[in-house]
Amino acid sequence: MTNNSWPILRFEEWQDTLATLHMWTQVVGKIRLAQTPLVNHWWNVPLYVSARGLTTSAMFYHERIFEIEFDFIDHKLLIECSDGSTKTLALRPQSVAAFYAEVMLALRDLGIEVKIRTMPCEVSNPIRFEDDVNHAAYDGEYANRFWRALVKIDEVLKDFRARFIGKVSPVHFFWGSFDMAVTRFSGRRAPERPGADAMTREAYSHEVISHGFWPGNKDMQAAFYSYTTPEPAGLAQAQVRPATTFYSQEMKEFFLLYDDVCQSSSPAATLMEFLESTYDAGANLANWDRAALERRREA
Repeated sequence: MTNNSWPILRFEEWQDTLATLHMWTQVVGKIRLAQTPLVNHWWNVPLYVSARGLTTSAMFYHERIFEIEFDFIDHKLLIECSDGSTKTLALRPQSVAAFYAEVMLALRDLGIEVKIRTMPCEVSNPIRFEDDVNHAAYDGEYANRFWRALVKIDEVLKDFRARFIGKVSPVHFFWGSFDMAVTRFSGRRAPERPGADAMTREAYSHEVISHGFWPGNKDMQAAFYSYTTPEPAGLAQAQVRPATTFYSQEMKEFFLLYDDVCQSSSPAATLMEFLESTYDAGANLANWDRAALERRREA
């Protein structure tokens, strides 16, 4: 950990655990998807930061509700029902196939029958859950470290979210792309994207400025991102802060490395500067009605 308590994340140190955990969250996320009605822009599917890890929040099943939570303190998967029945599974090195089988058996033991599509989403070379014996790593210390990072980030993103009175998403964790995000809306519909699939059409049906955190891959370490879509002319050349922020022509996004935030004198203030600065650039260039959309802040 750094002396400002934002934990260090190095992709190469936990890439196998990250890949496995990504698939485990997809198993649980698809249960949430199956048990909830569609909410605009797929807001019914994400997970949420909890006091111990990541949770589905409550889901209905006939006359009961149930919740599934990843506990990254005691390294357990908790399934809790409103009638008091529970199941606890250990989070440990095991394949996605074994995890999937354990979760579905635990649900059946609780009298919950859920059918999910077992092909992972938004990953290259997907393997069906029941066949995936390739991903089987679990480093509990790093899983806990990642969750502690999410707790820090969640607090800042929620503060940023509260400054907007227009339509804005919750701060949520998307298990498909494995990132935490919050999205602001101008209120105007966006041009339909030619050739877009149903998921993309629903996600980007309106003009948005989205901010979030992504844990990285072999090409880039963990980073914060910001994008405006449709992208207004001149965004790539906009002056944004902090100085270490950079723009990717390939991704059409601004990025700020997580390490740069952690190493600053005030990580929360540095992250907020990135959020506000990139939002300002996108909203101004896209001609958003900022006076109507933003909460007036006291001087």
